[in-house]
Amino acid sequence: MNLLITGAWQGAKEHLPEIEALGHSVVFMQMEKDELPCDPKWVEGVVCNGLFLHHPISVFPNLRFIQLTSAGYDRVDMDYVRAHSIEIKNARGVYSIPMAEFAVSGVLQLYKQARFFYDNQKTHRWEKHRGLMELHGKTVVIVGCGSVGTECAKRFGAFGCRIVGIDIIQRADEAYERILPLEKLDELLPSADILVLTVPLTQQTENLIDRRRLGLLPARAVVVNIARGKIADETAIADLLTEGRLAGAVIDVFGNEPLPADSPLWDAPNLIATPHNSFVGEGNAHRLNMCIIKTVVEGDCCNDRH
Repeated sequence: MNLLITGAWQGAKEHLPEIEALGHSVVFMQMEKDELPCDPKWVEGVVCNGLFLHHPISVFPNLRFIQLTSAGYDRVDMDYVRAHSIEIKNARGVYSIPMAEFAVSGVLQLYKQARFFYDNQKTHRWEKHRGLMELHGKTVVIVGCGSVGTECAKRFGAFGCRIVGIDIIQRADEAYERILPLEKLDELLPSADILVLTVPLTQQTENLIDRRRLGLLPARAVVVNIARGKIADETAIADLLTEGRLAGAVIDVFGNEPLPADSPLWDAPNLIATPHNSFVGEGNAHRLNMCIIKTVVEGDCCNDRH
């Protein structure tokens, strides 16, 4: 196969000889926004992240294989992929562990009043806080039960939480008490202490957690979005936090990135805002190498709809 591999796979260069030894022809380009280093008609497969944001997928008429370095498919025209029977694989499982740890960490920071104690430490102030909360016994609703959602379920479950999943496909999974269809979401929201969003961004999930659904959450609820910004109504979250109708939010992804300096989210009470950073972990490079090697070198499959 004629492969175009981009610098989105940081470990690519050390594995190029291995790939070429299996009979693949490889062209490497470091920056995906740069001019293509080969005739797009030559390309049969790509390993990339946002290549098609800079070079329309339609300019590759012989493309039949895509390996993404991301877990999400939202940077690819999936209608085109399906229409042209292109095989596509994502980086399933690569970022799930750090993202799940991030979700738990964010909620714990809010529950344990980390900001209060940090501010007091800076001013050398000795003051107790009697409003700390426990994760134990809380109901966690996870929307999107793929790899990231399931790693979140395992970790919240270890704290003694009740875990209920929402997904388009129901299955038995010991990490969840049960997994329900999307149609049951409205019924679950009033009982959610913590709402975790790990669902992929699609036409079906865009603005899934709108103002109406946010209004179904109890005032004690914390919203965690580590999926994509357009899945939840950011303005509504800021408003509800300000009005005291939500207890807190942990948001790592936004509809517009970087988050504009005048966004009300920056100053919303009890909100932890981070710059699309939840996926970072020191084990990512190794997991990504193994994922891509498994597909490109061994010809196996590591993809999943999440």
